[in-house]
Amino acid sequence: MITSFLPNLLAHRQAAPTSSLSIIPKLNHLALLGLFLLAPTNVAAASAKSTHSISETEIPAQTKQLYKDNCAECHGANRTGSMGPALLPDNLSRLRKNKAVDVIKNGRPATQMPAFAAKLNDQQISSLADYVFSKPVVQPEWSLKDIERSHVVYHPNGSLPDKPKFEADLKNLFIVVELGDHSATLLNGDTFEPIHRFKTRFALHGGPKYSPDGRYVYFASRDGWVSKYDIYNMEFVAEIRAAINTRNLAISKDGKYAMVANYLPQSLVLIDTTDLKPVKVFDVESSEGKPSRVSAVYTAPPRNSFIAALKDLKEVWEIPYDQGELTVRKIPVDDYLDDFFFDQSYKHLIGASRDSKDGQVIDLDQGKKIKTIDLAGMPHLGSGITWQYQGKTVMATPNLKDGQVSVIDMTTWDVIKRIKTKGPGFFMRSHQNSKYAWVDVFFGPNKDLMHVINKETLEIEKTLQPIPGKTAAHIEFTKNGSHALMSIWDKDGALIVYDANTLKEVKRLPMKKPSGKYNVHNKTTYATGTSH
Repeated sequence: MITSFLPNLLAHRQAAPTSSLSIIPKLNHLALLGLFLLAPTNVAAASAKSTHSISETEIPAQTKQLYKDNCAECHGANRTGSMGPALLPDNLSRLRKNKAVDVIKNGRPATQMPAFAAKLNDQQISSLADYVFSKPVVQPEWSLKDIERSHVVYHPNGSLPDKPKFEADLKNLFIVVELGDHSATLLNGDTFEPIHRFKTRFALHGGPKYSPDGRYVYFASRDGWVSKYDIYNMEFVAEIRAAINTRNLAISKDGKYAMVANYLPQSLVLIDTTDLKPVKVFDVESSEGKPSRVSAVYTAPPRNSFIAALKDLKEVWEIPYDQGELTVRKIPVDDYLDDFFFDQSYKHLIGASRDSKDGQVIDLDQGKKIKTIDLAGMPHLGSGITWQYQGKTVMATPNLKDGQVSVIDMTTWDVIKRIKTKGPGFFMRSHQNSKYAWVDVFFGPNKDLMHVINKETLEIEKTLQPIPGKTAAHIEFTKNGSHALMSIWDKDGALIVYDANTLKEVKRLPMKKPSGKYNVHNKTTYATGTSH
């Protein structure tokens, strides 16, 4: 068993601490979805395991060196994941070797997984595919005891002052994640002045989540670390390592619990947010014992439950947290659901597989599918937003593969319009006080563009190009919707503030690859214009 790693406060403050499970490289790019993250959906786990059951000891030294030179910085020295997901047999259950060879050779659409065809020959690529399917000499494990041993408390509950150390509208603060040097900036949303900049864990993923009152923010890193940060005092309160390879976390409506979704081990981990002590580990597997990675976990506030998307099972899991016993409700679905969107009532879940042409509408009360939505390409439902259009609620989602935004009537679940864009997009944002919805063109040659869509006409009103050649992405609005903040995803990037009505630039702050920024009010109120 691989043992746990206890950080110390000094290392945490000065640099992103290393882990005993993976190296911490200096990356020049973000492997957004990573190698094999969008794996095909029609292959059973047993097929991959029976075809690729060799041991890591059978892999030649030169192949391991190829992996070290070309793959380790994103996927970890031990294949346990880093910026990209883990590359181990149990984590590749929906992938065949021929598809793995194709991904290594030609890259992966809608990700920053590069193509190696020009660098490696066919034999080298085939040997790398064999390696990622080989069984490790020591099977990585991360048990409840490992989780408990990793736990560290920097400031016991109640030991820090309740009064903020700065003057600002506490509901109009932003946390800006800067992946360029693994830092975050606490930003005043009225003056657009940084209040404090601090180091985070390496490779944060899934977006930070706030406590209901906005005082605390919780981070999850790719390598499993969950951190609790006190915004008022600008100090980390506690940390714990919930897994080896983590996708994201969610915070319960009452703020008492955090649920952590993991690829490795294939688990959901429930944590008490008071000091981040673990409460329960849910092994994610079917009734027949087939395990599954967890694509993501969400909180459903009206339902007082967590809802999980499963990568390798045709199920949706709901776990209520307001009952005495924490039980799992398993809802069968027609296809794998890699991505979710909820209506504001959280009665309906809209889900899609990355390789399906259709989306599914699941009635969570009835526990069954009620509608199929015609969604071509790779809709990024997790970035979907809603607004009122001609007296009805519509939902809009960008597309990771095709240059289009799909607009869906949430009464009939029909696609009423497909807005053509200059390329595939990743993030879409709006605000109830704004007449515009913003969507990026994250993938492809036009990544430096940002479309502004008129929500009344469903037409592109304006296309911005803030910095030619540099990726423009991830809009977030201020509390009242008066300003929109844009990220320039570059090591020497920037945060650009726009007047949300005139679409004129107001301010530009240099930052180190600001991947996203998150407004306290919008996130804690589950605003319609932002992701939940």
